[in-house]
Amino acid sequence: MIFPTIVKAGLVFGGAYGEGELKQGSLVDGYYNSATASWGLQAGAQSYGYVVFLMNRKAVNYVRRTHGWEIGVGPTVVIVDEGVARNLSTSTLKDDAYAFIFDQKGLMAGVSIEGSKISRIKP
Repeated sequence: MIFPTIVKAGLVFGGAYGEGELKQGSLVDGYYNSATASWGLQAGAQSYGYVVFLMNRKAVNYVRRTHGWEIGVGPTVVIVDEGVARNLSTSTLKDDAYAFIFDQKGLMAGVSIEGSKISRIKP
């Protein structure tokens, strides 16, 4: 799943939104949106992109059949930072999904409680 641009902003209450696609090889298997709501000590705005690698058929089928995939419910998602990414190999990739964040711009600071949901966009 590729979400090239997510826009996030918050001042106590916050949110983020972006659209992307599920690809299998070179084929697009569906279009999705990613929405996040948050609450807490936070202020700022930023944009970023992320990609989620679904590592097995179980994870792909879960995303296809649900009416919205809440991060934290369903397949296990591991957020990978740049330092961890250097040490990944086929023998260490054992979870259902891995998310890589890229192209961060702007500044967002604080501590908040946040929930994210990925939903299929009907064509």
